[in-house]
Amino acid sequence: MTARWKNRPEGSNWGDFGPDDQIGRLNYLTPQKVLEGIAEVKEGRTFCLSMPLDYPGGNLLNPARHPPKRFATASPDGTERYLLPTAEALGNPDLTDVVNDDRVLIHTQYSTQWDALAHVGSLFDADDDGVAEKVFYNGWRGGEHITAGDGCSDCGAEVSGVEATRLGIENMAETCVQGRAVLIDLHAICGEAKTNADFSVLEQAMKDQAVTVEKGDMVCLYTGFTRRIYEMNRQPSHEVLHDSCAALEGRDPQLLEWVADSGLSVLIADNYAVERAPSETGEGRRAMLPLHELCLFKLGIHLGEIWWLGDLNDYMREAGRSRFFLTAPPLRLPGSVGSPTTPVATV
Repeated sequence: MTARWKNRPEGSNWGDFGPDDQIGRLNYLTPQKVLEGIAEVKEGRTFCLSMPLDYPGGNLLNPARHPPKRFATASPDGTERYLLPTAEALGNPDLTDVVNDDRVLIHTQYSTQWDALAHVGSLFDADDDGVAEKVFYNGWRGGEHITAGDGCSDCGAEVSGVEATRLGIENMAETCVQGRAVLIDLHAICGEAKTNADFSVLEQAMKDQAVTVEKGDMVCLYTGFTRRIYEMNRQPSHEVLHDSCAALEGRDPQLLEWVADSGLSVLIADNYAVERAPSETGEGRRAMLPLHELCLFKLGIHLGEIWWLGDLNDYMREAGRSRFFLTAPPLRLPGSVGSPTTPVATV
């Protein structure tokens, strides 16, 4: 085959897992990491790590993303299949069933979710010809492997042609996303104040909480953000959404170096984008989301966002623990660049 790239980004791992790799550092989630996760199950207690998927409410967090809408499905004759007696639907008075069937219009990254590696790429000269192309992890190309659609007039319109034939979320789902996870409590350091947490903050939290991250671990950051969301009961305020709690400082070189060198397999937070989004610093030609660039584009590290970590964090702090068994597959939805998830922590 013809190589998709001649020039790979500085600090990237393109090709290290093979020329056609589509799962990045999920390759580190080996059977051994699953066994290490199982070894962390001491009590058999479980925690749901998903928000209700209609949170945060409205579209103040991201104007392009809206809460789910549910509808009844319809029979060919237009009859809504909701509270529908089968006696009526099939013309048989002897039948007693009453049927409900629904469909959902959902923005895949509205609430608790995973970013697929197709979510964020970069304008980068992968051909080494002086011209920047739309490129994604491991050299997969925009316009060829990830295609745009014909546009839509509103969020309910049907759009054809939108598809990630490579790096779609189904590749992540097929790994099952199960293994040992580590929880780091940034809220204990930062409280609820808006904080761009650089490596010094992360390092202090890890030191105070005796947290060690090893190759293949799934790293979860608790900031308290989704608790603030939940308190507002689907009526969020702009101030709380954009001016509270910690997010990683994506332009801190030490932080980026730690993410690259730690060997973590995925990076998860209970905030909007793991990092402060958009980045509030920097100048010149640059990524708006530098941590996304490092993780999704350069290293193949999936990002989990808007997770519900508060209950788990309360337990872990009281128990003096930081490690747990995490199961967190996305929907096996071919071609999607993101997905809701209902992760489960077992301790």
